[in-house]
Amino acid sequence: MGHTAPAATPMAFIRAMVVAYEKYGADPTEALQRARIAPHSLHRTGARITAEQMETFSEAAMRQLDDEALGWFARRLPWGSYGMLCRASLSSPDLGVALKRWCRHHRLLVDDVLLTLRVTGQRADLTIEECRPSDPRLREFCLLTLLRYVHGFACWAVDSRIPLLGASFAHPPPVHHAAYALMFPGPVHFNAAATGISFDAEYLTLPLRRDEAALRTMLRRALPLTVLQYRRDRLLVQRVRELLSAHQTADTLAQALNMSVRTLHRQLKEEGTSLQALKDQVRRDVAIQLLTRTTRSVKQIALAVAFRSEKSFTRAFRQWTGASPVEYRRKLSPRGVA
Repeated sequence: MGHTAPAATPMAFIRAMVVAYEKYGADPTEALQRARIAPHSLHRTGARITAEQMETFSEAAMRQLDDEALGWFARRLPWGSYGMLCRASLSSPDLGVALKRWCRHHRLLVDDVLLTLRVTGQRADLTIEECRPSDPRLREFCLLTLLRYVHGFACWAVDSRIPLLGASFAHPPPVHHAAYALMFPGPVHFNAAATGISFDAEYLTLPLRRDEAALRTMLRRALPLTVLQYRRDRLLVQRVRELLSAHQTADTLAQALNMSVRTLHRQLKEEGTSLQALKDQVRRDVAIQLLTRTTRSVKQIALAVAFRSEKSFTRAFRQWTGASPVEYRRKLSPRGVA
């Protein structure tokens, strides 16, 4: 028996697209039939559909209405508009430049909203400013879909999952607010001052890994990017190493990375390493730094890098470097401290 995808997408999103049909005086019956959605279920409280049904109906609506924005804005965005945004950003040297281009070119298409990328310290914020009132029946779906478009493109462009530090929405929590945890893993806030997503700014330095051929392939089924999450995180190893400097456990690490301990171990394995290997690397690096830049005793350094005894630390250090701590310090320390 085949696996059936769970129905987790709120029917409210289909209702919003039906409003777009009403706006253009068109009939959604054909698109509903294609997506296997019964008209009488549209207004059923708590109704859900599958990601495949969402994709099927969305594409049919965009093509039939020739509006990829589905009535959100004062002007249509003809079929291919968001593909053009992807293509215009594809030649960027890194993700930061690509997203800045995306925001700038989006302004050329519409002036109803303004997308902005800001970097503050280690945090990147991509926000949406609403420049004119929109149909309240379309507002929520517009805002969350715009964010998912940008986030989906960013993940695809660098071929990496980009974990979110948080997502904020300038509207009250909808009745289906529980579904936001699936669409925006990480803290979600409603009634916020502005709508946007936040993530580690280090991802902006990643080079783009896609070309024109990959873009053409992606655009044939671009909508799943707004539904599916990338499993690989190209900065996961680096982020784990940084967090390990505080001697965090697997539980606290996974919590800080917004994933389960099992997922953390699996993704590290996919990257060709393990949590224990990264712990050892961090302990080795800290030990070497303390040996060569301070006058602390070997016993003090052993305790500083979480070894219970000088003997066990010396044994591990020899495995890491081929030399004992005393030998290593004598050879490499600029002061020659024994």
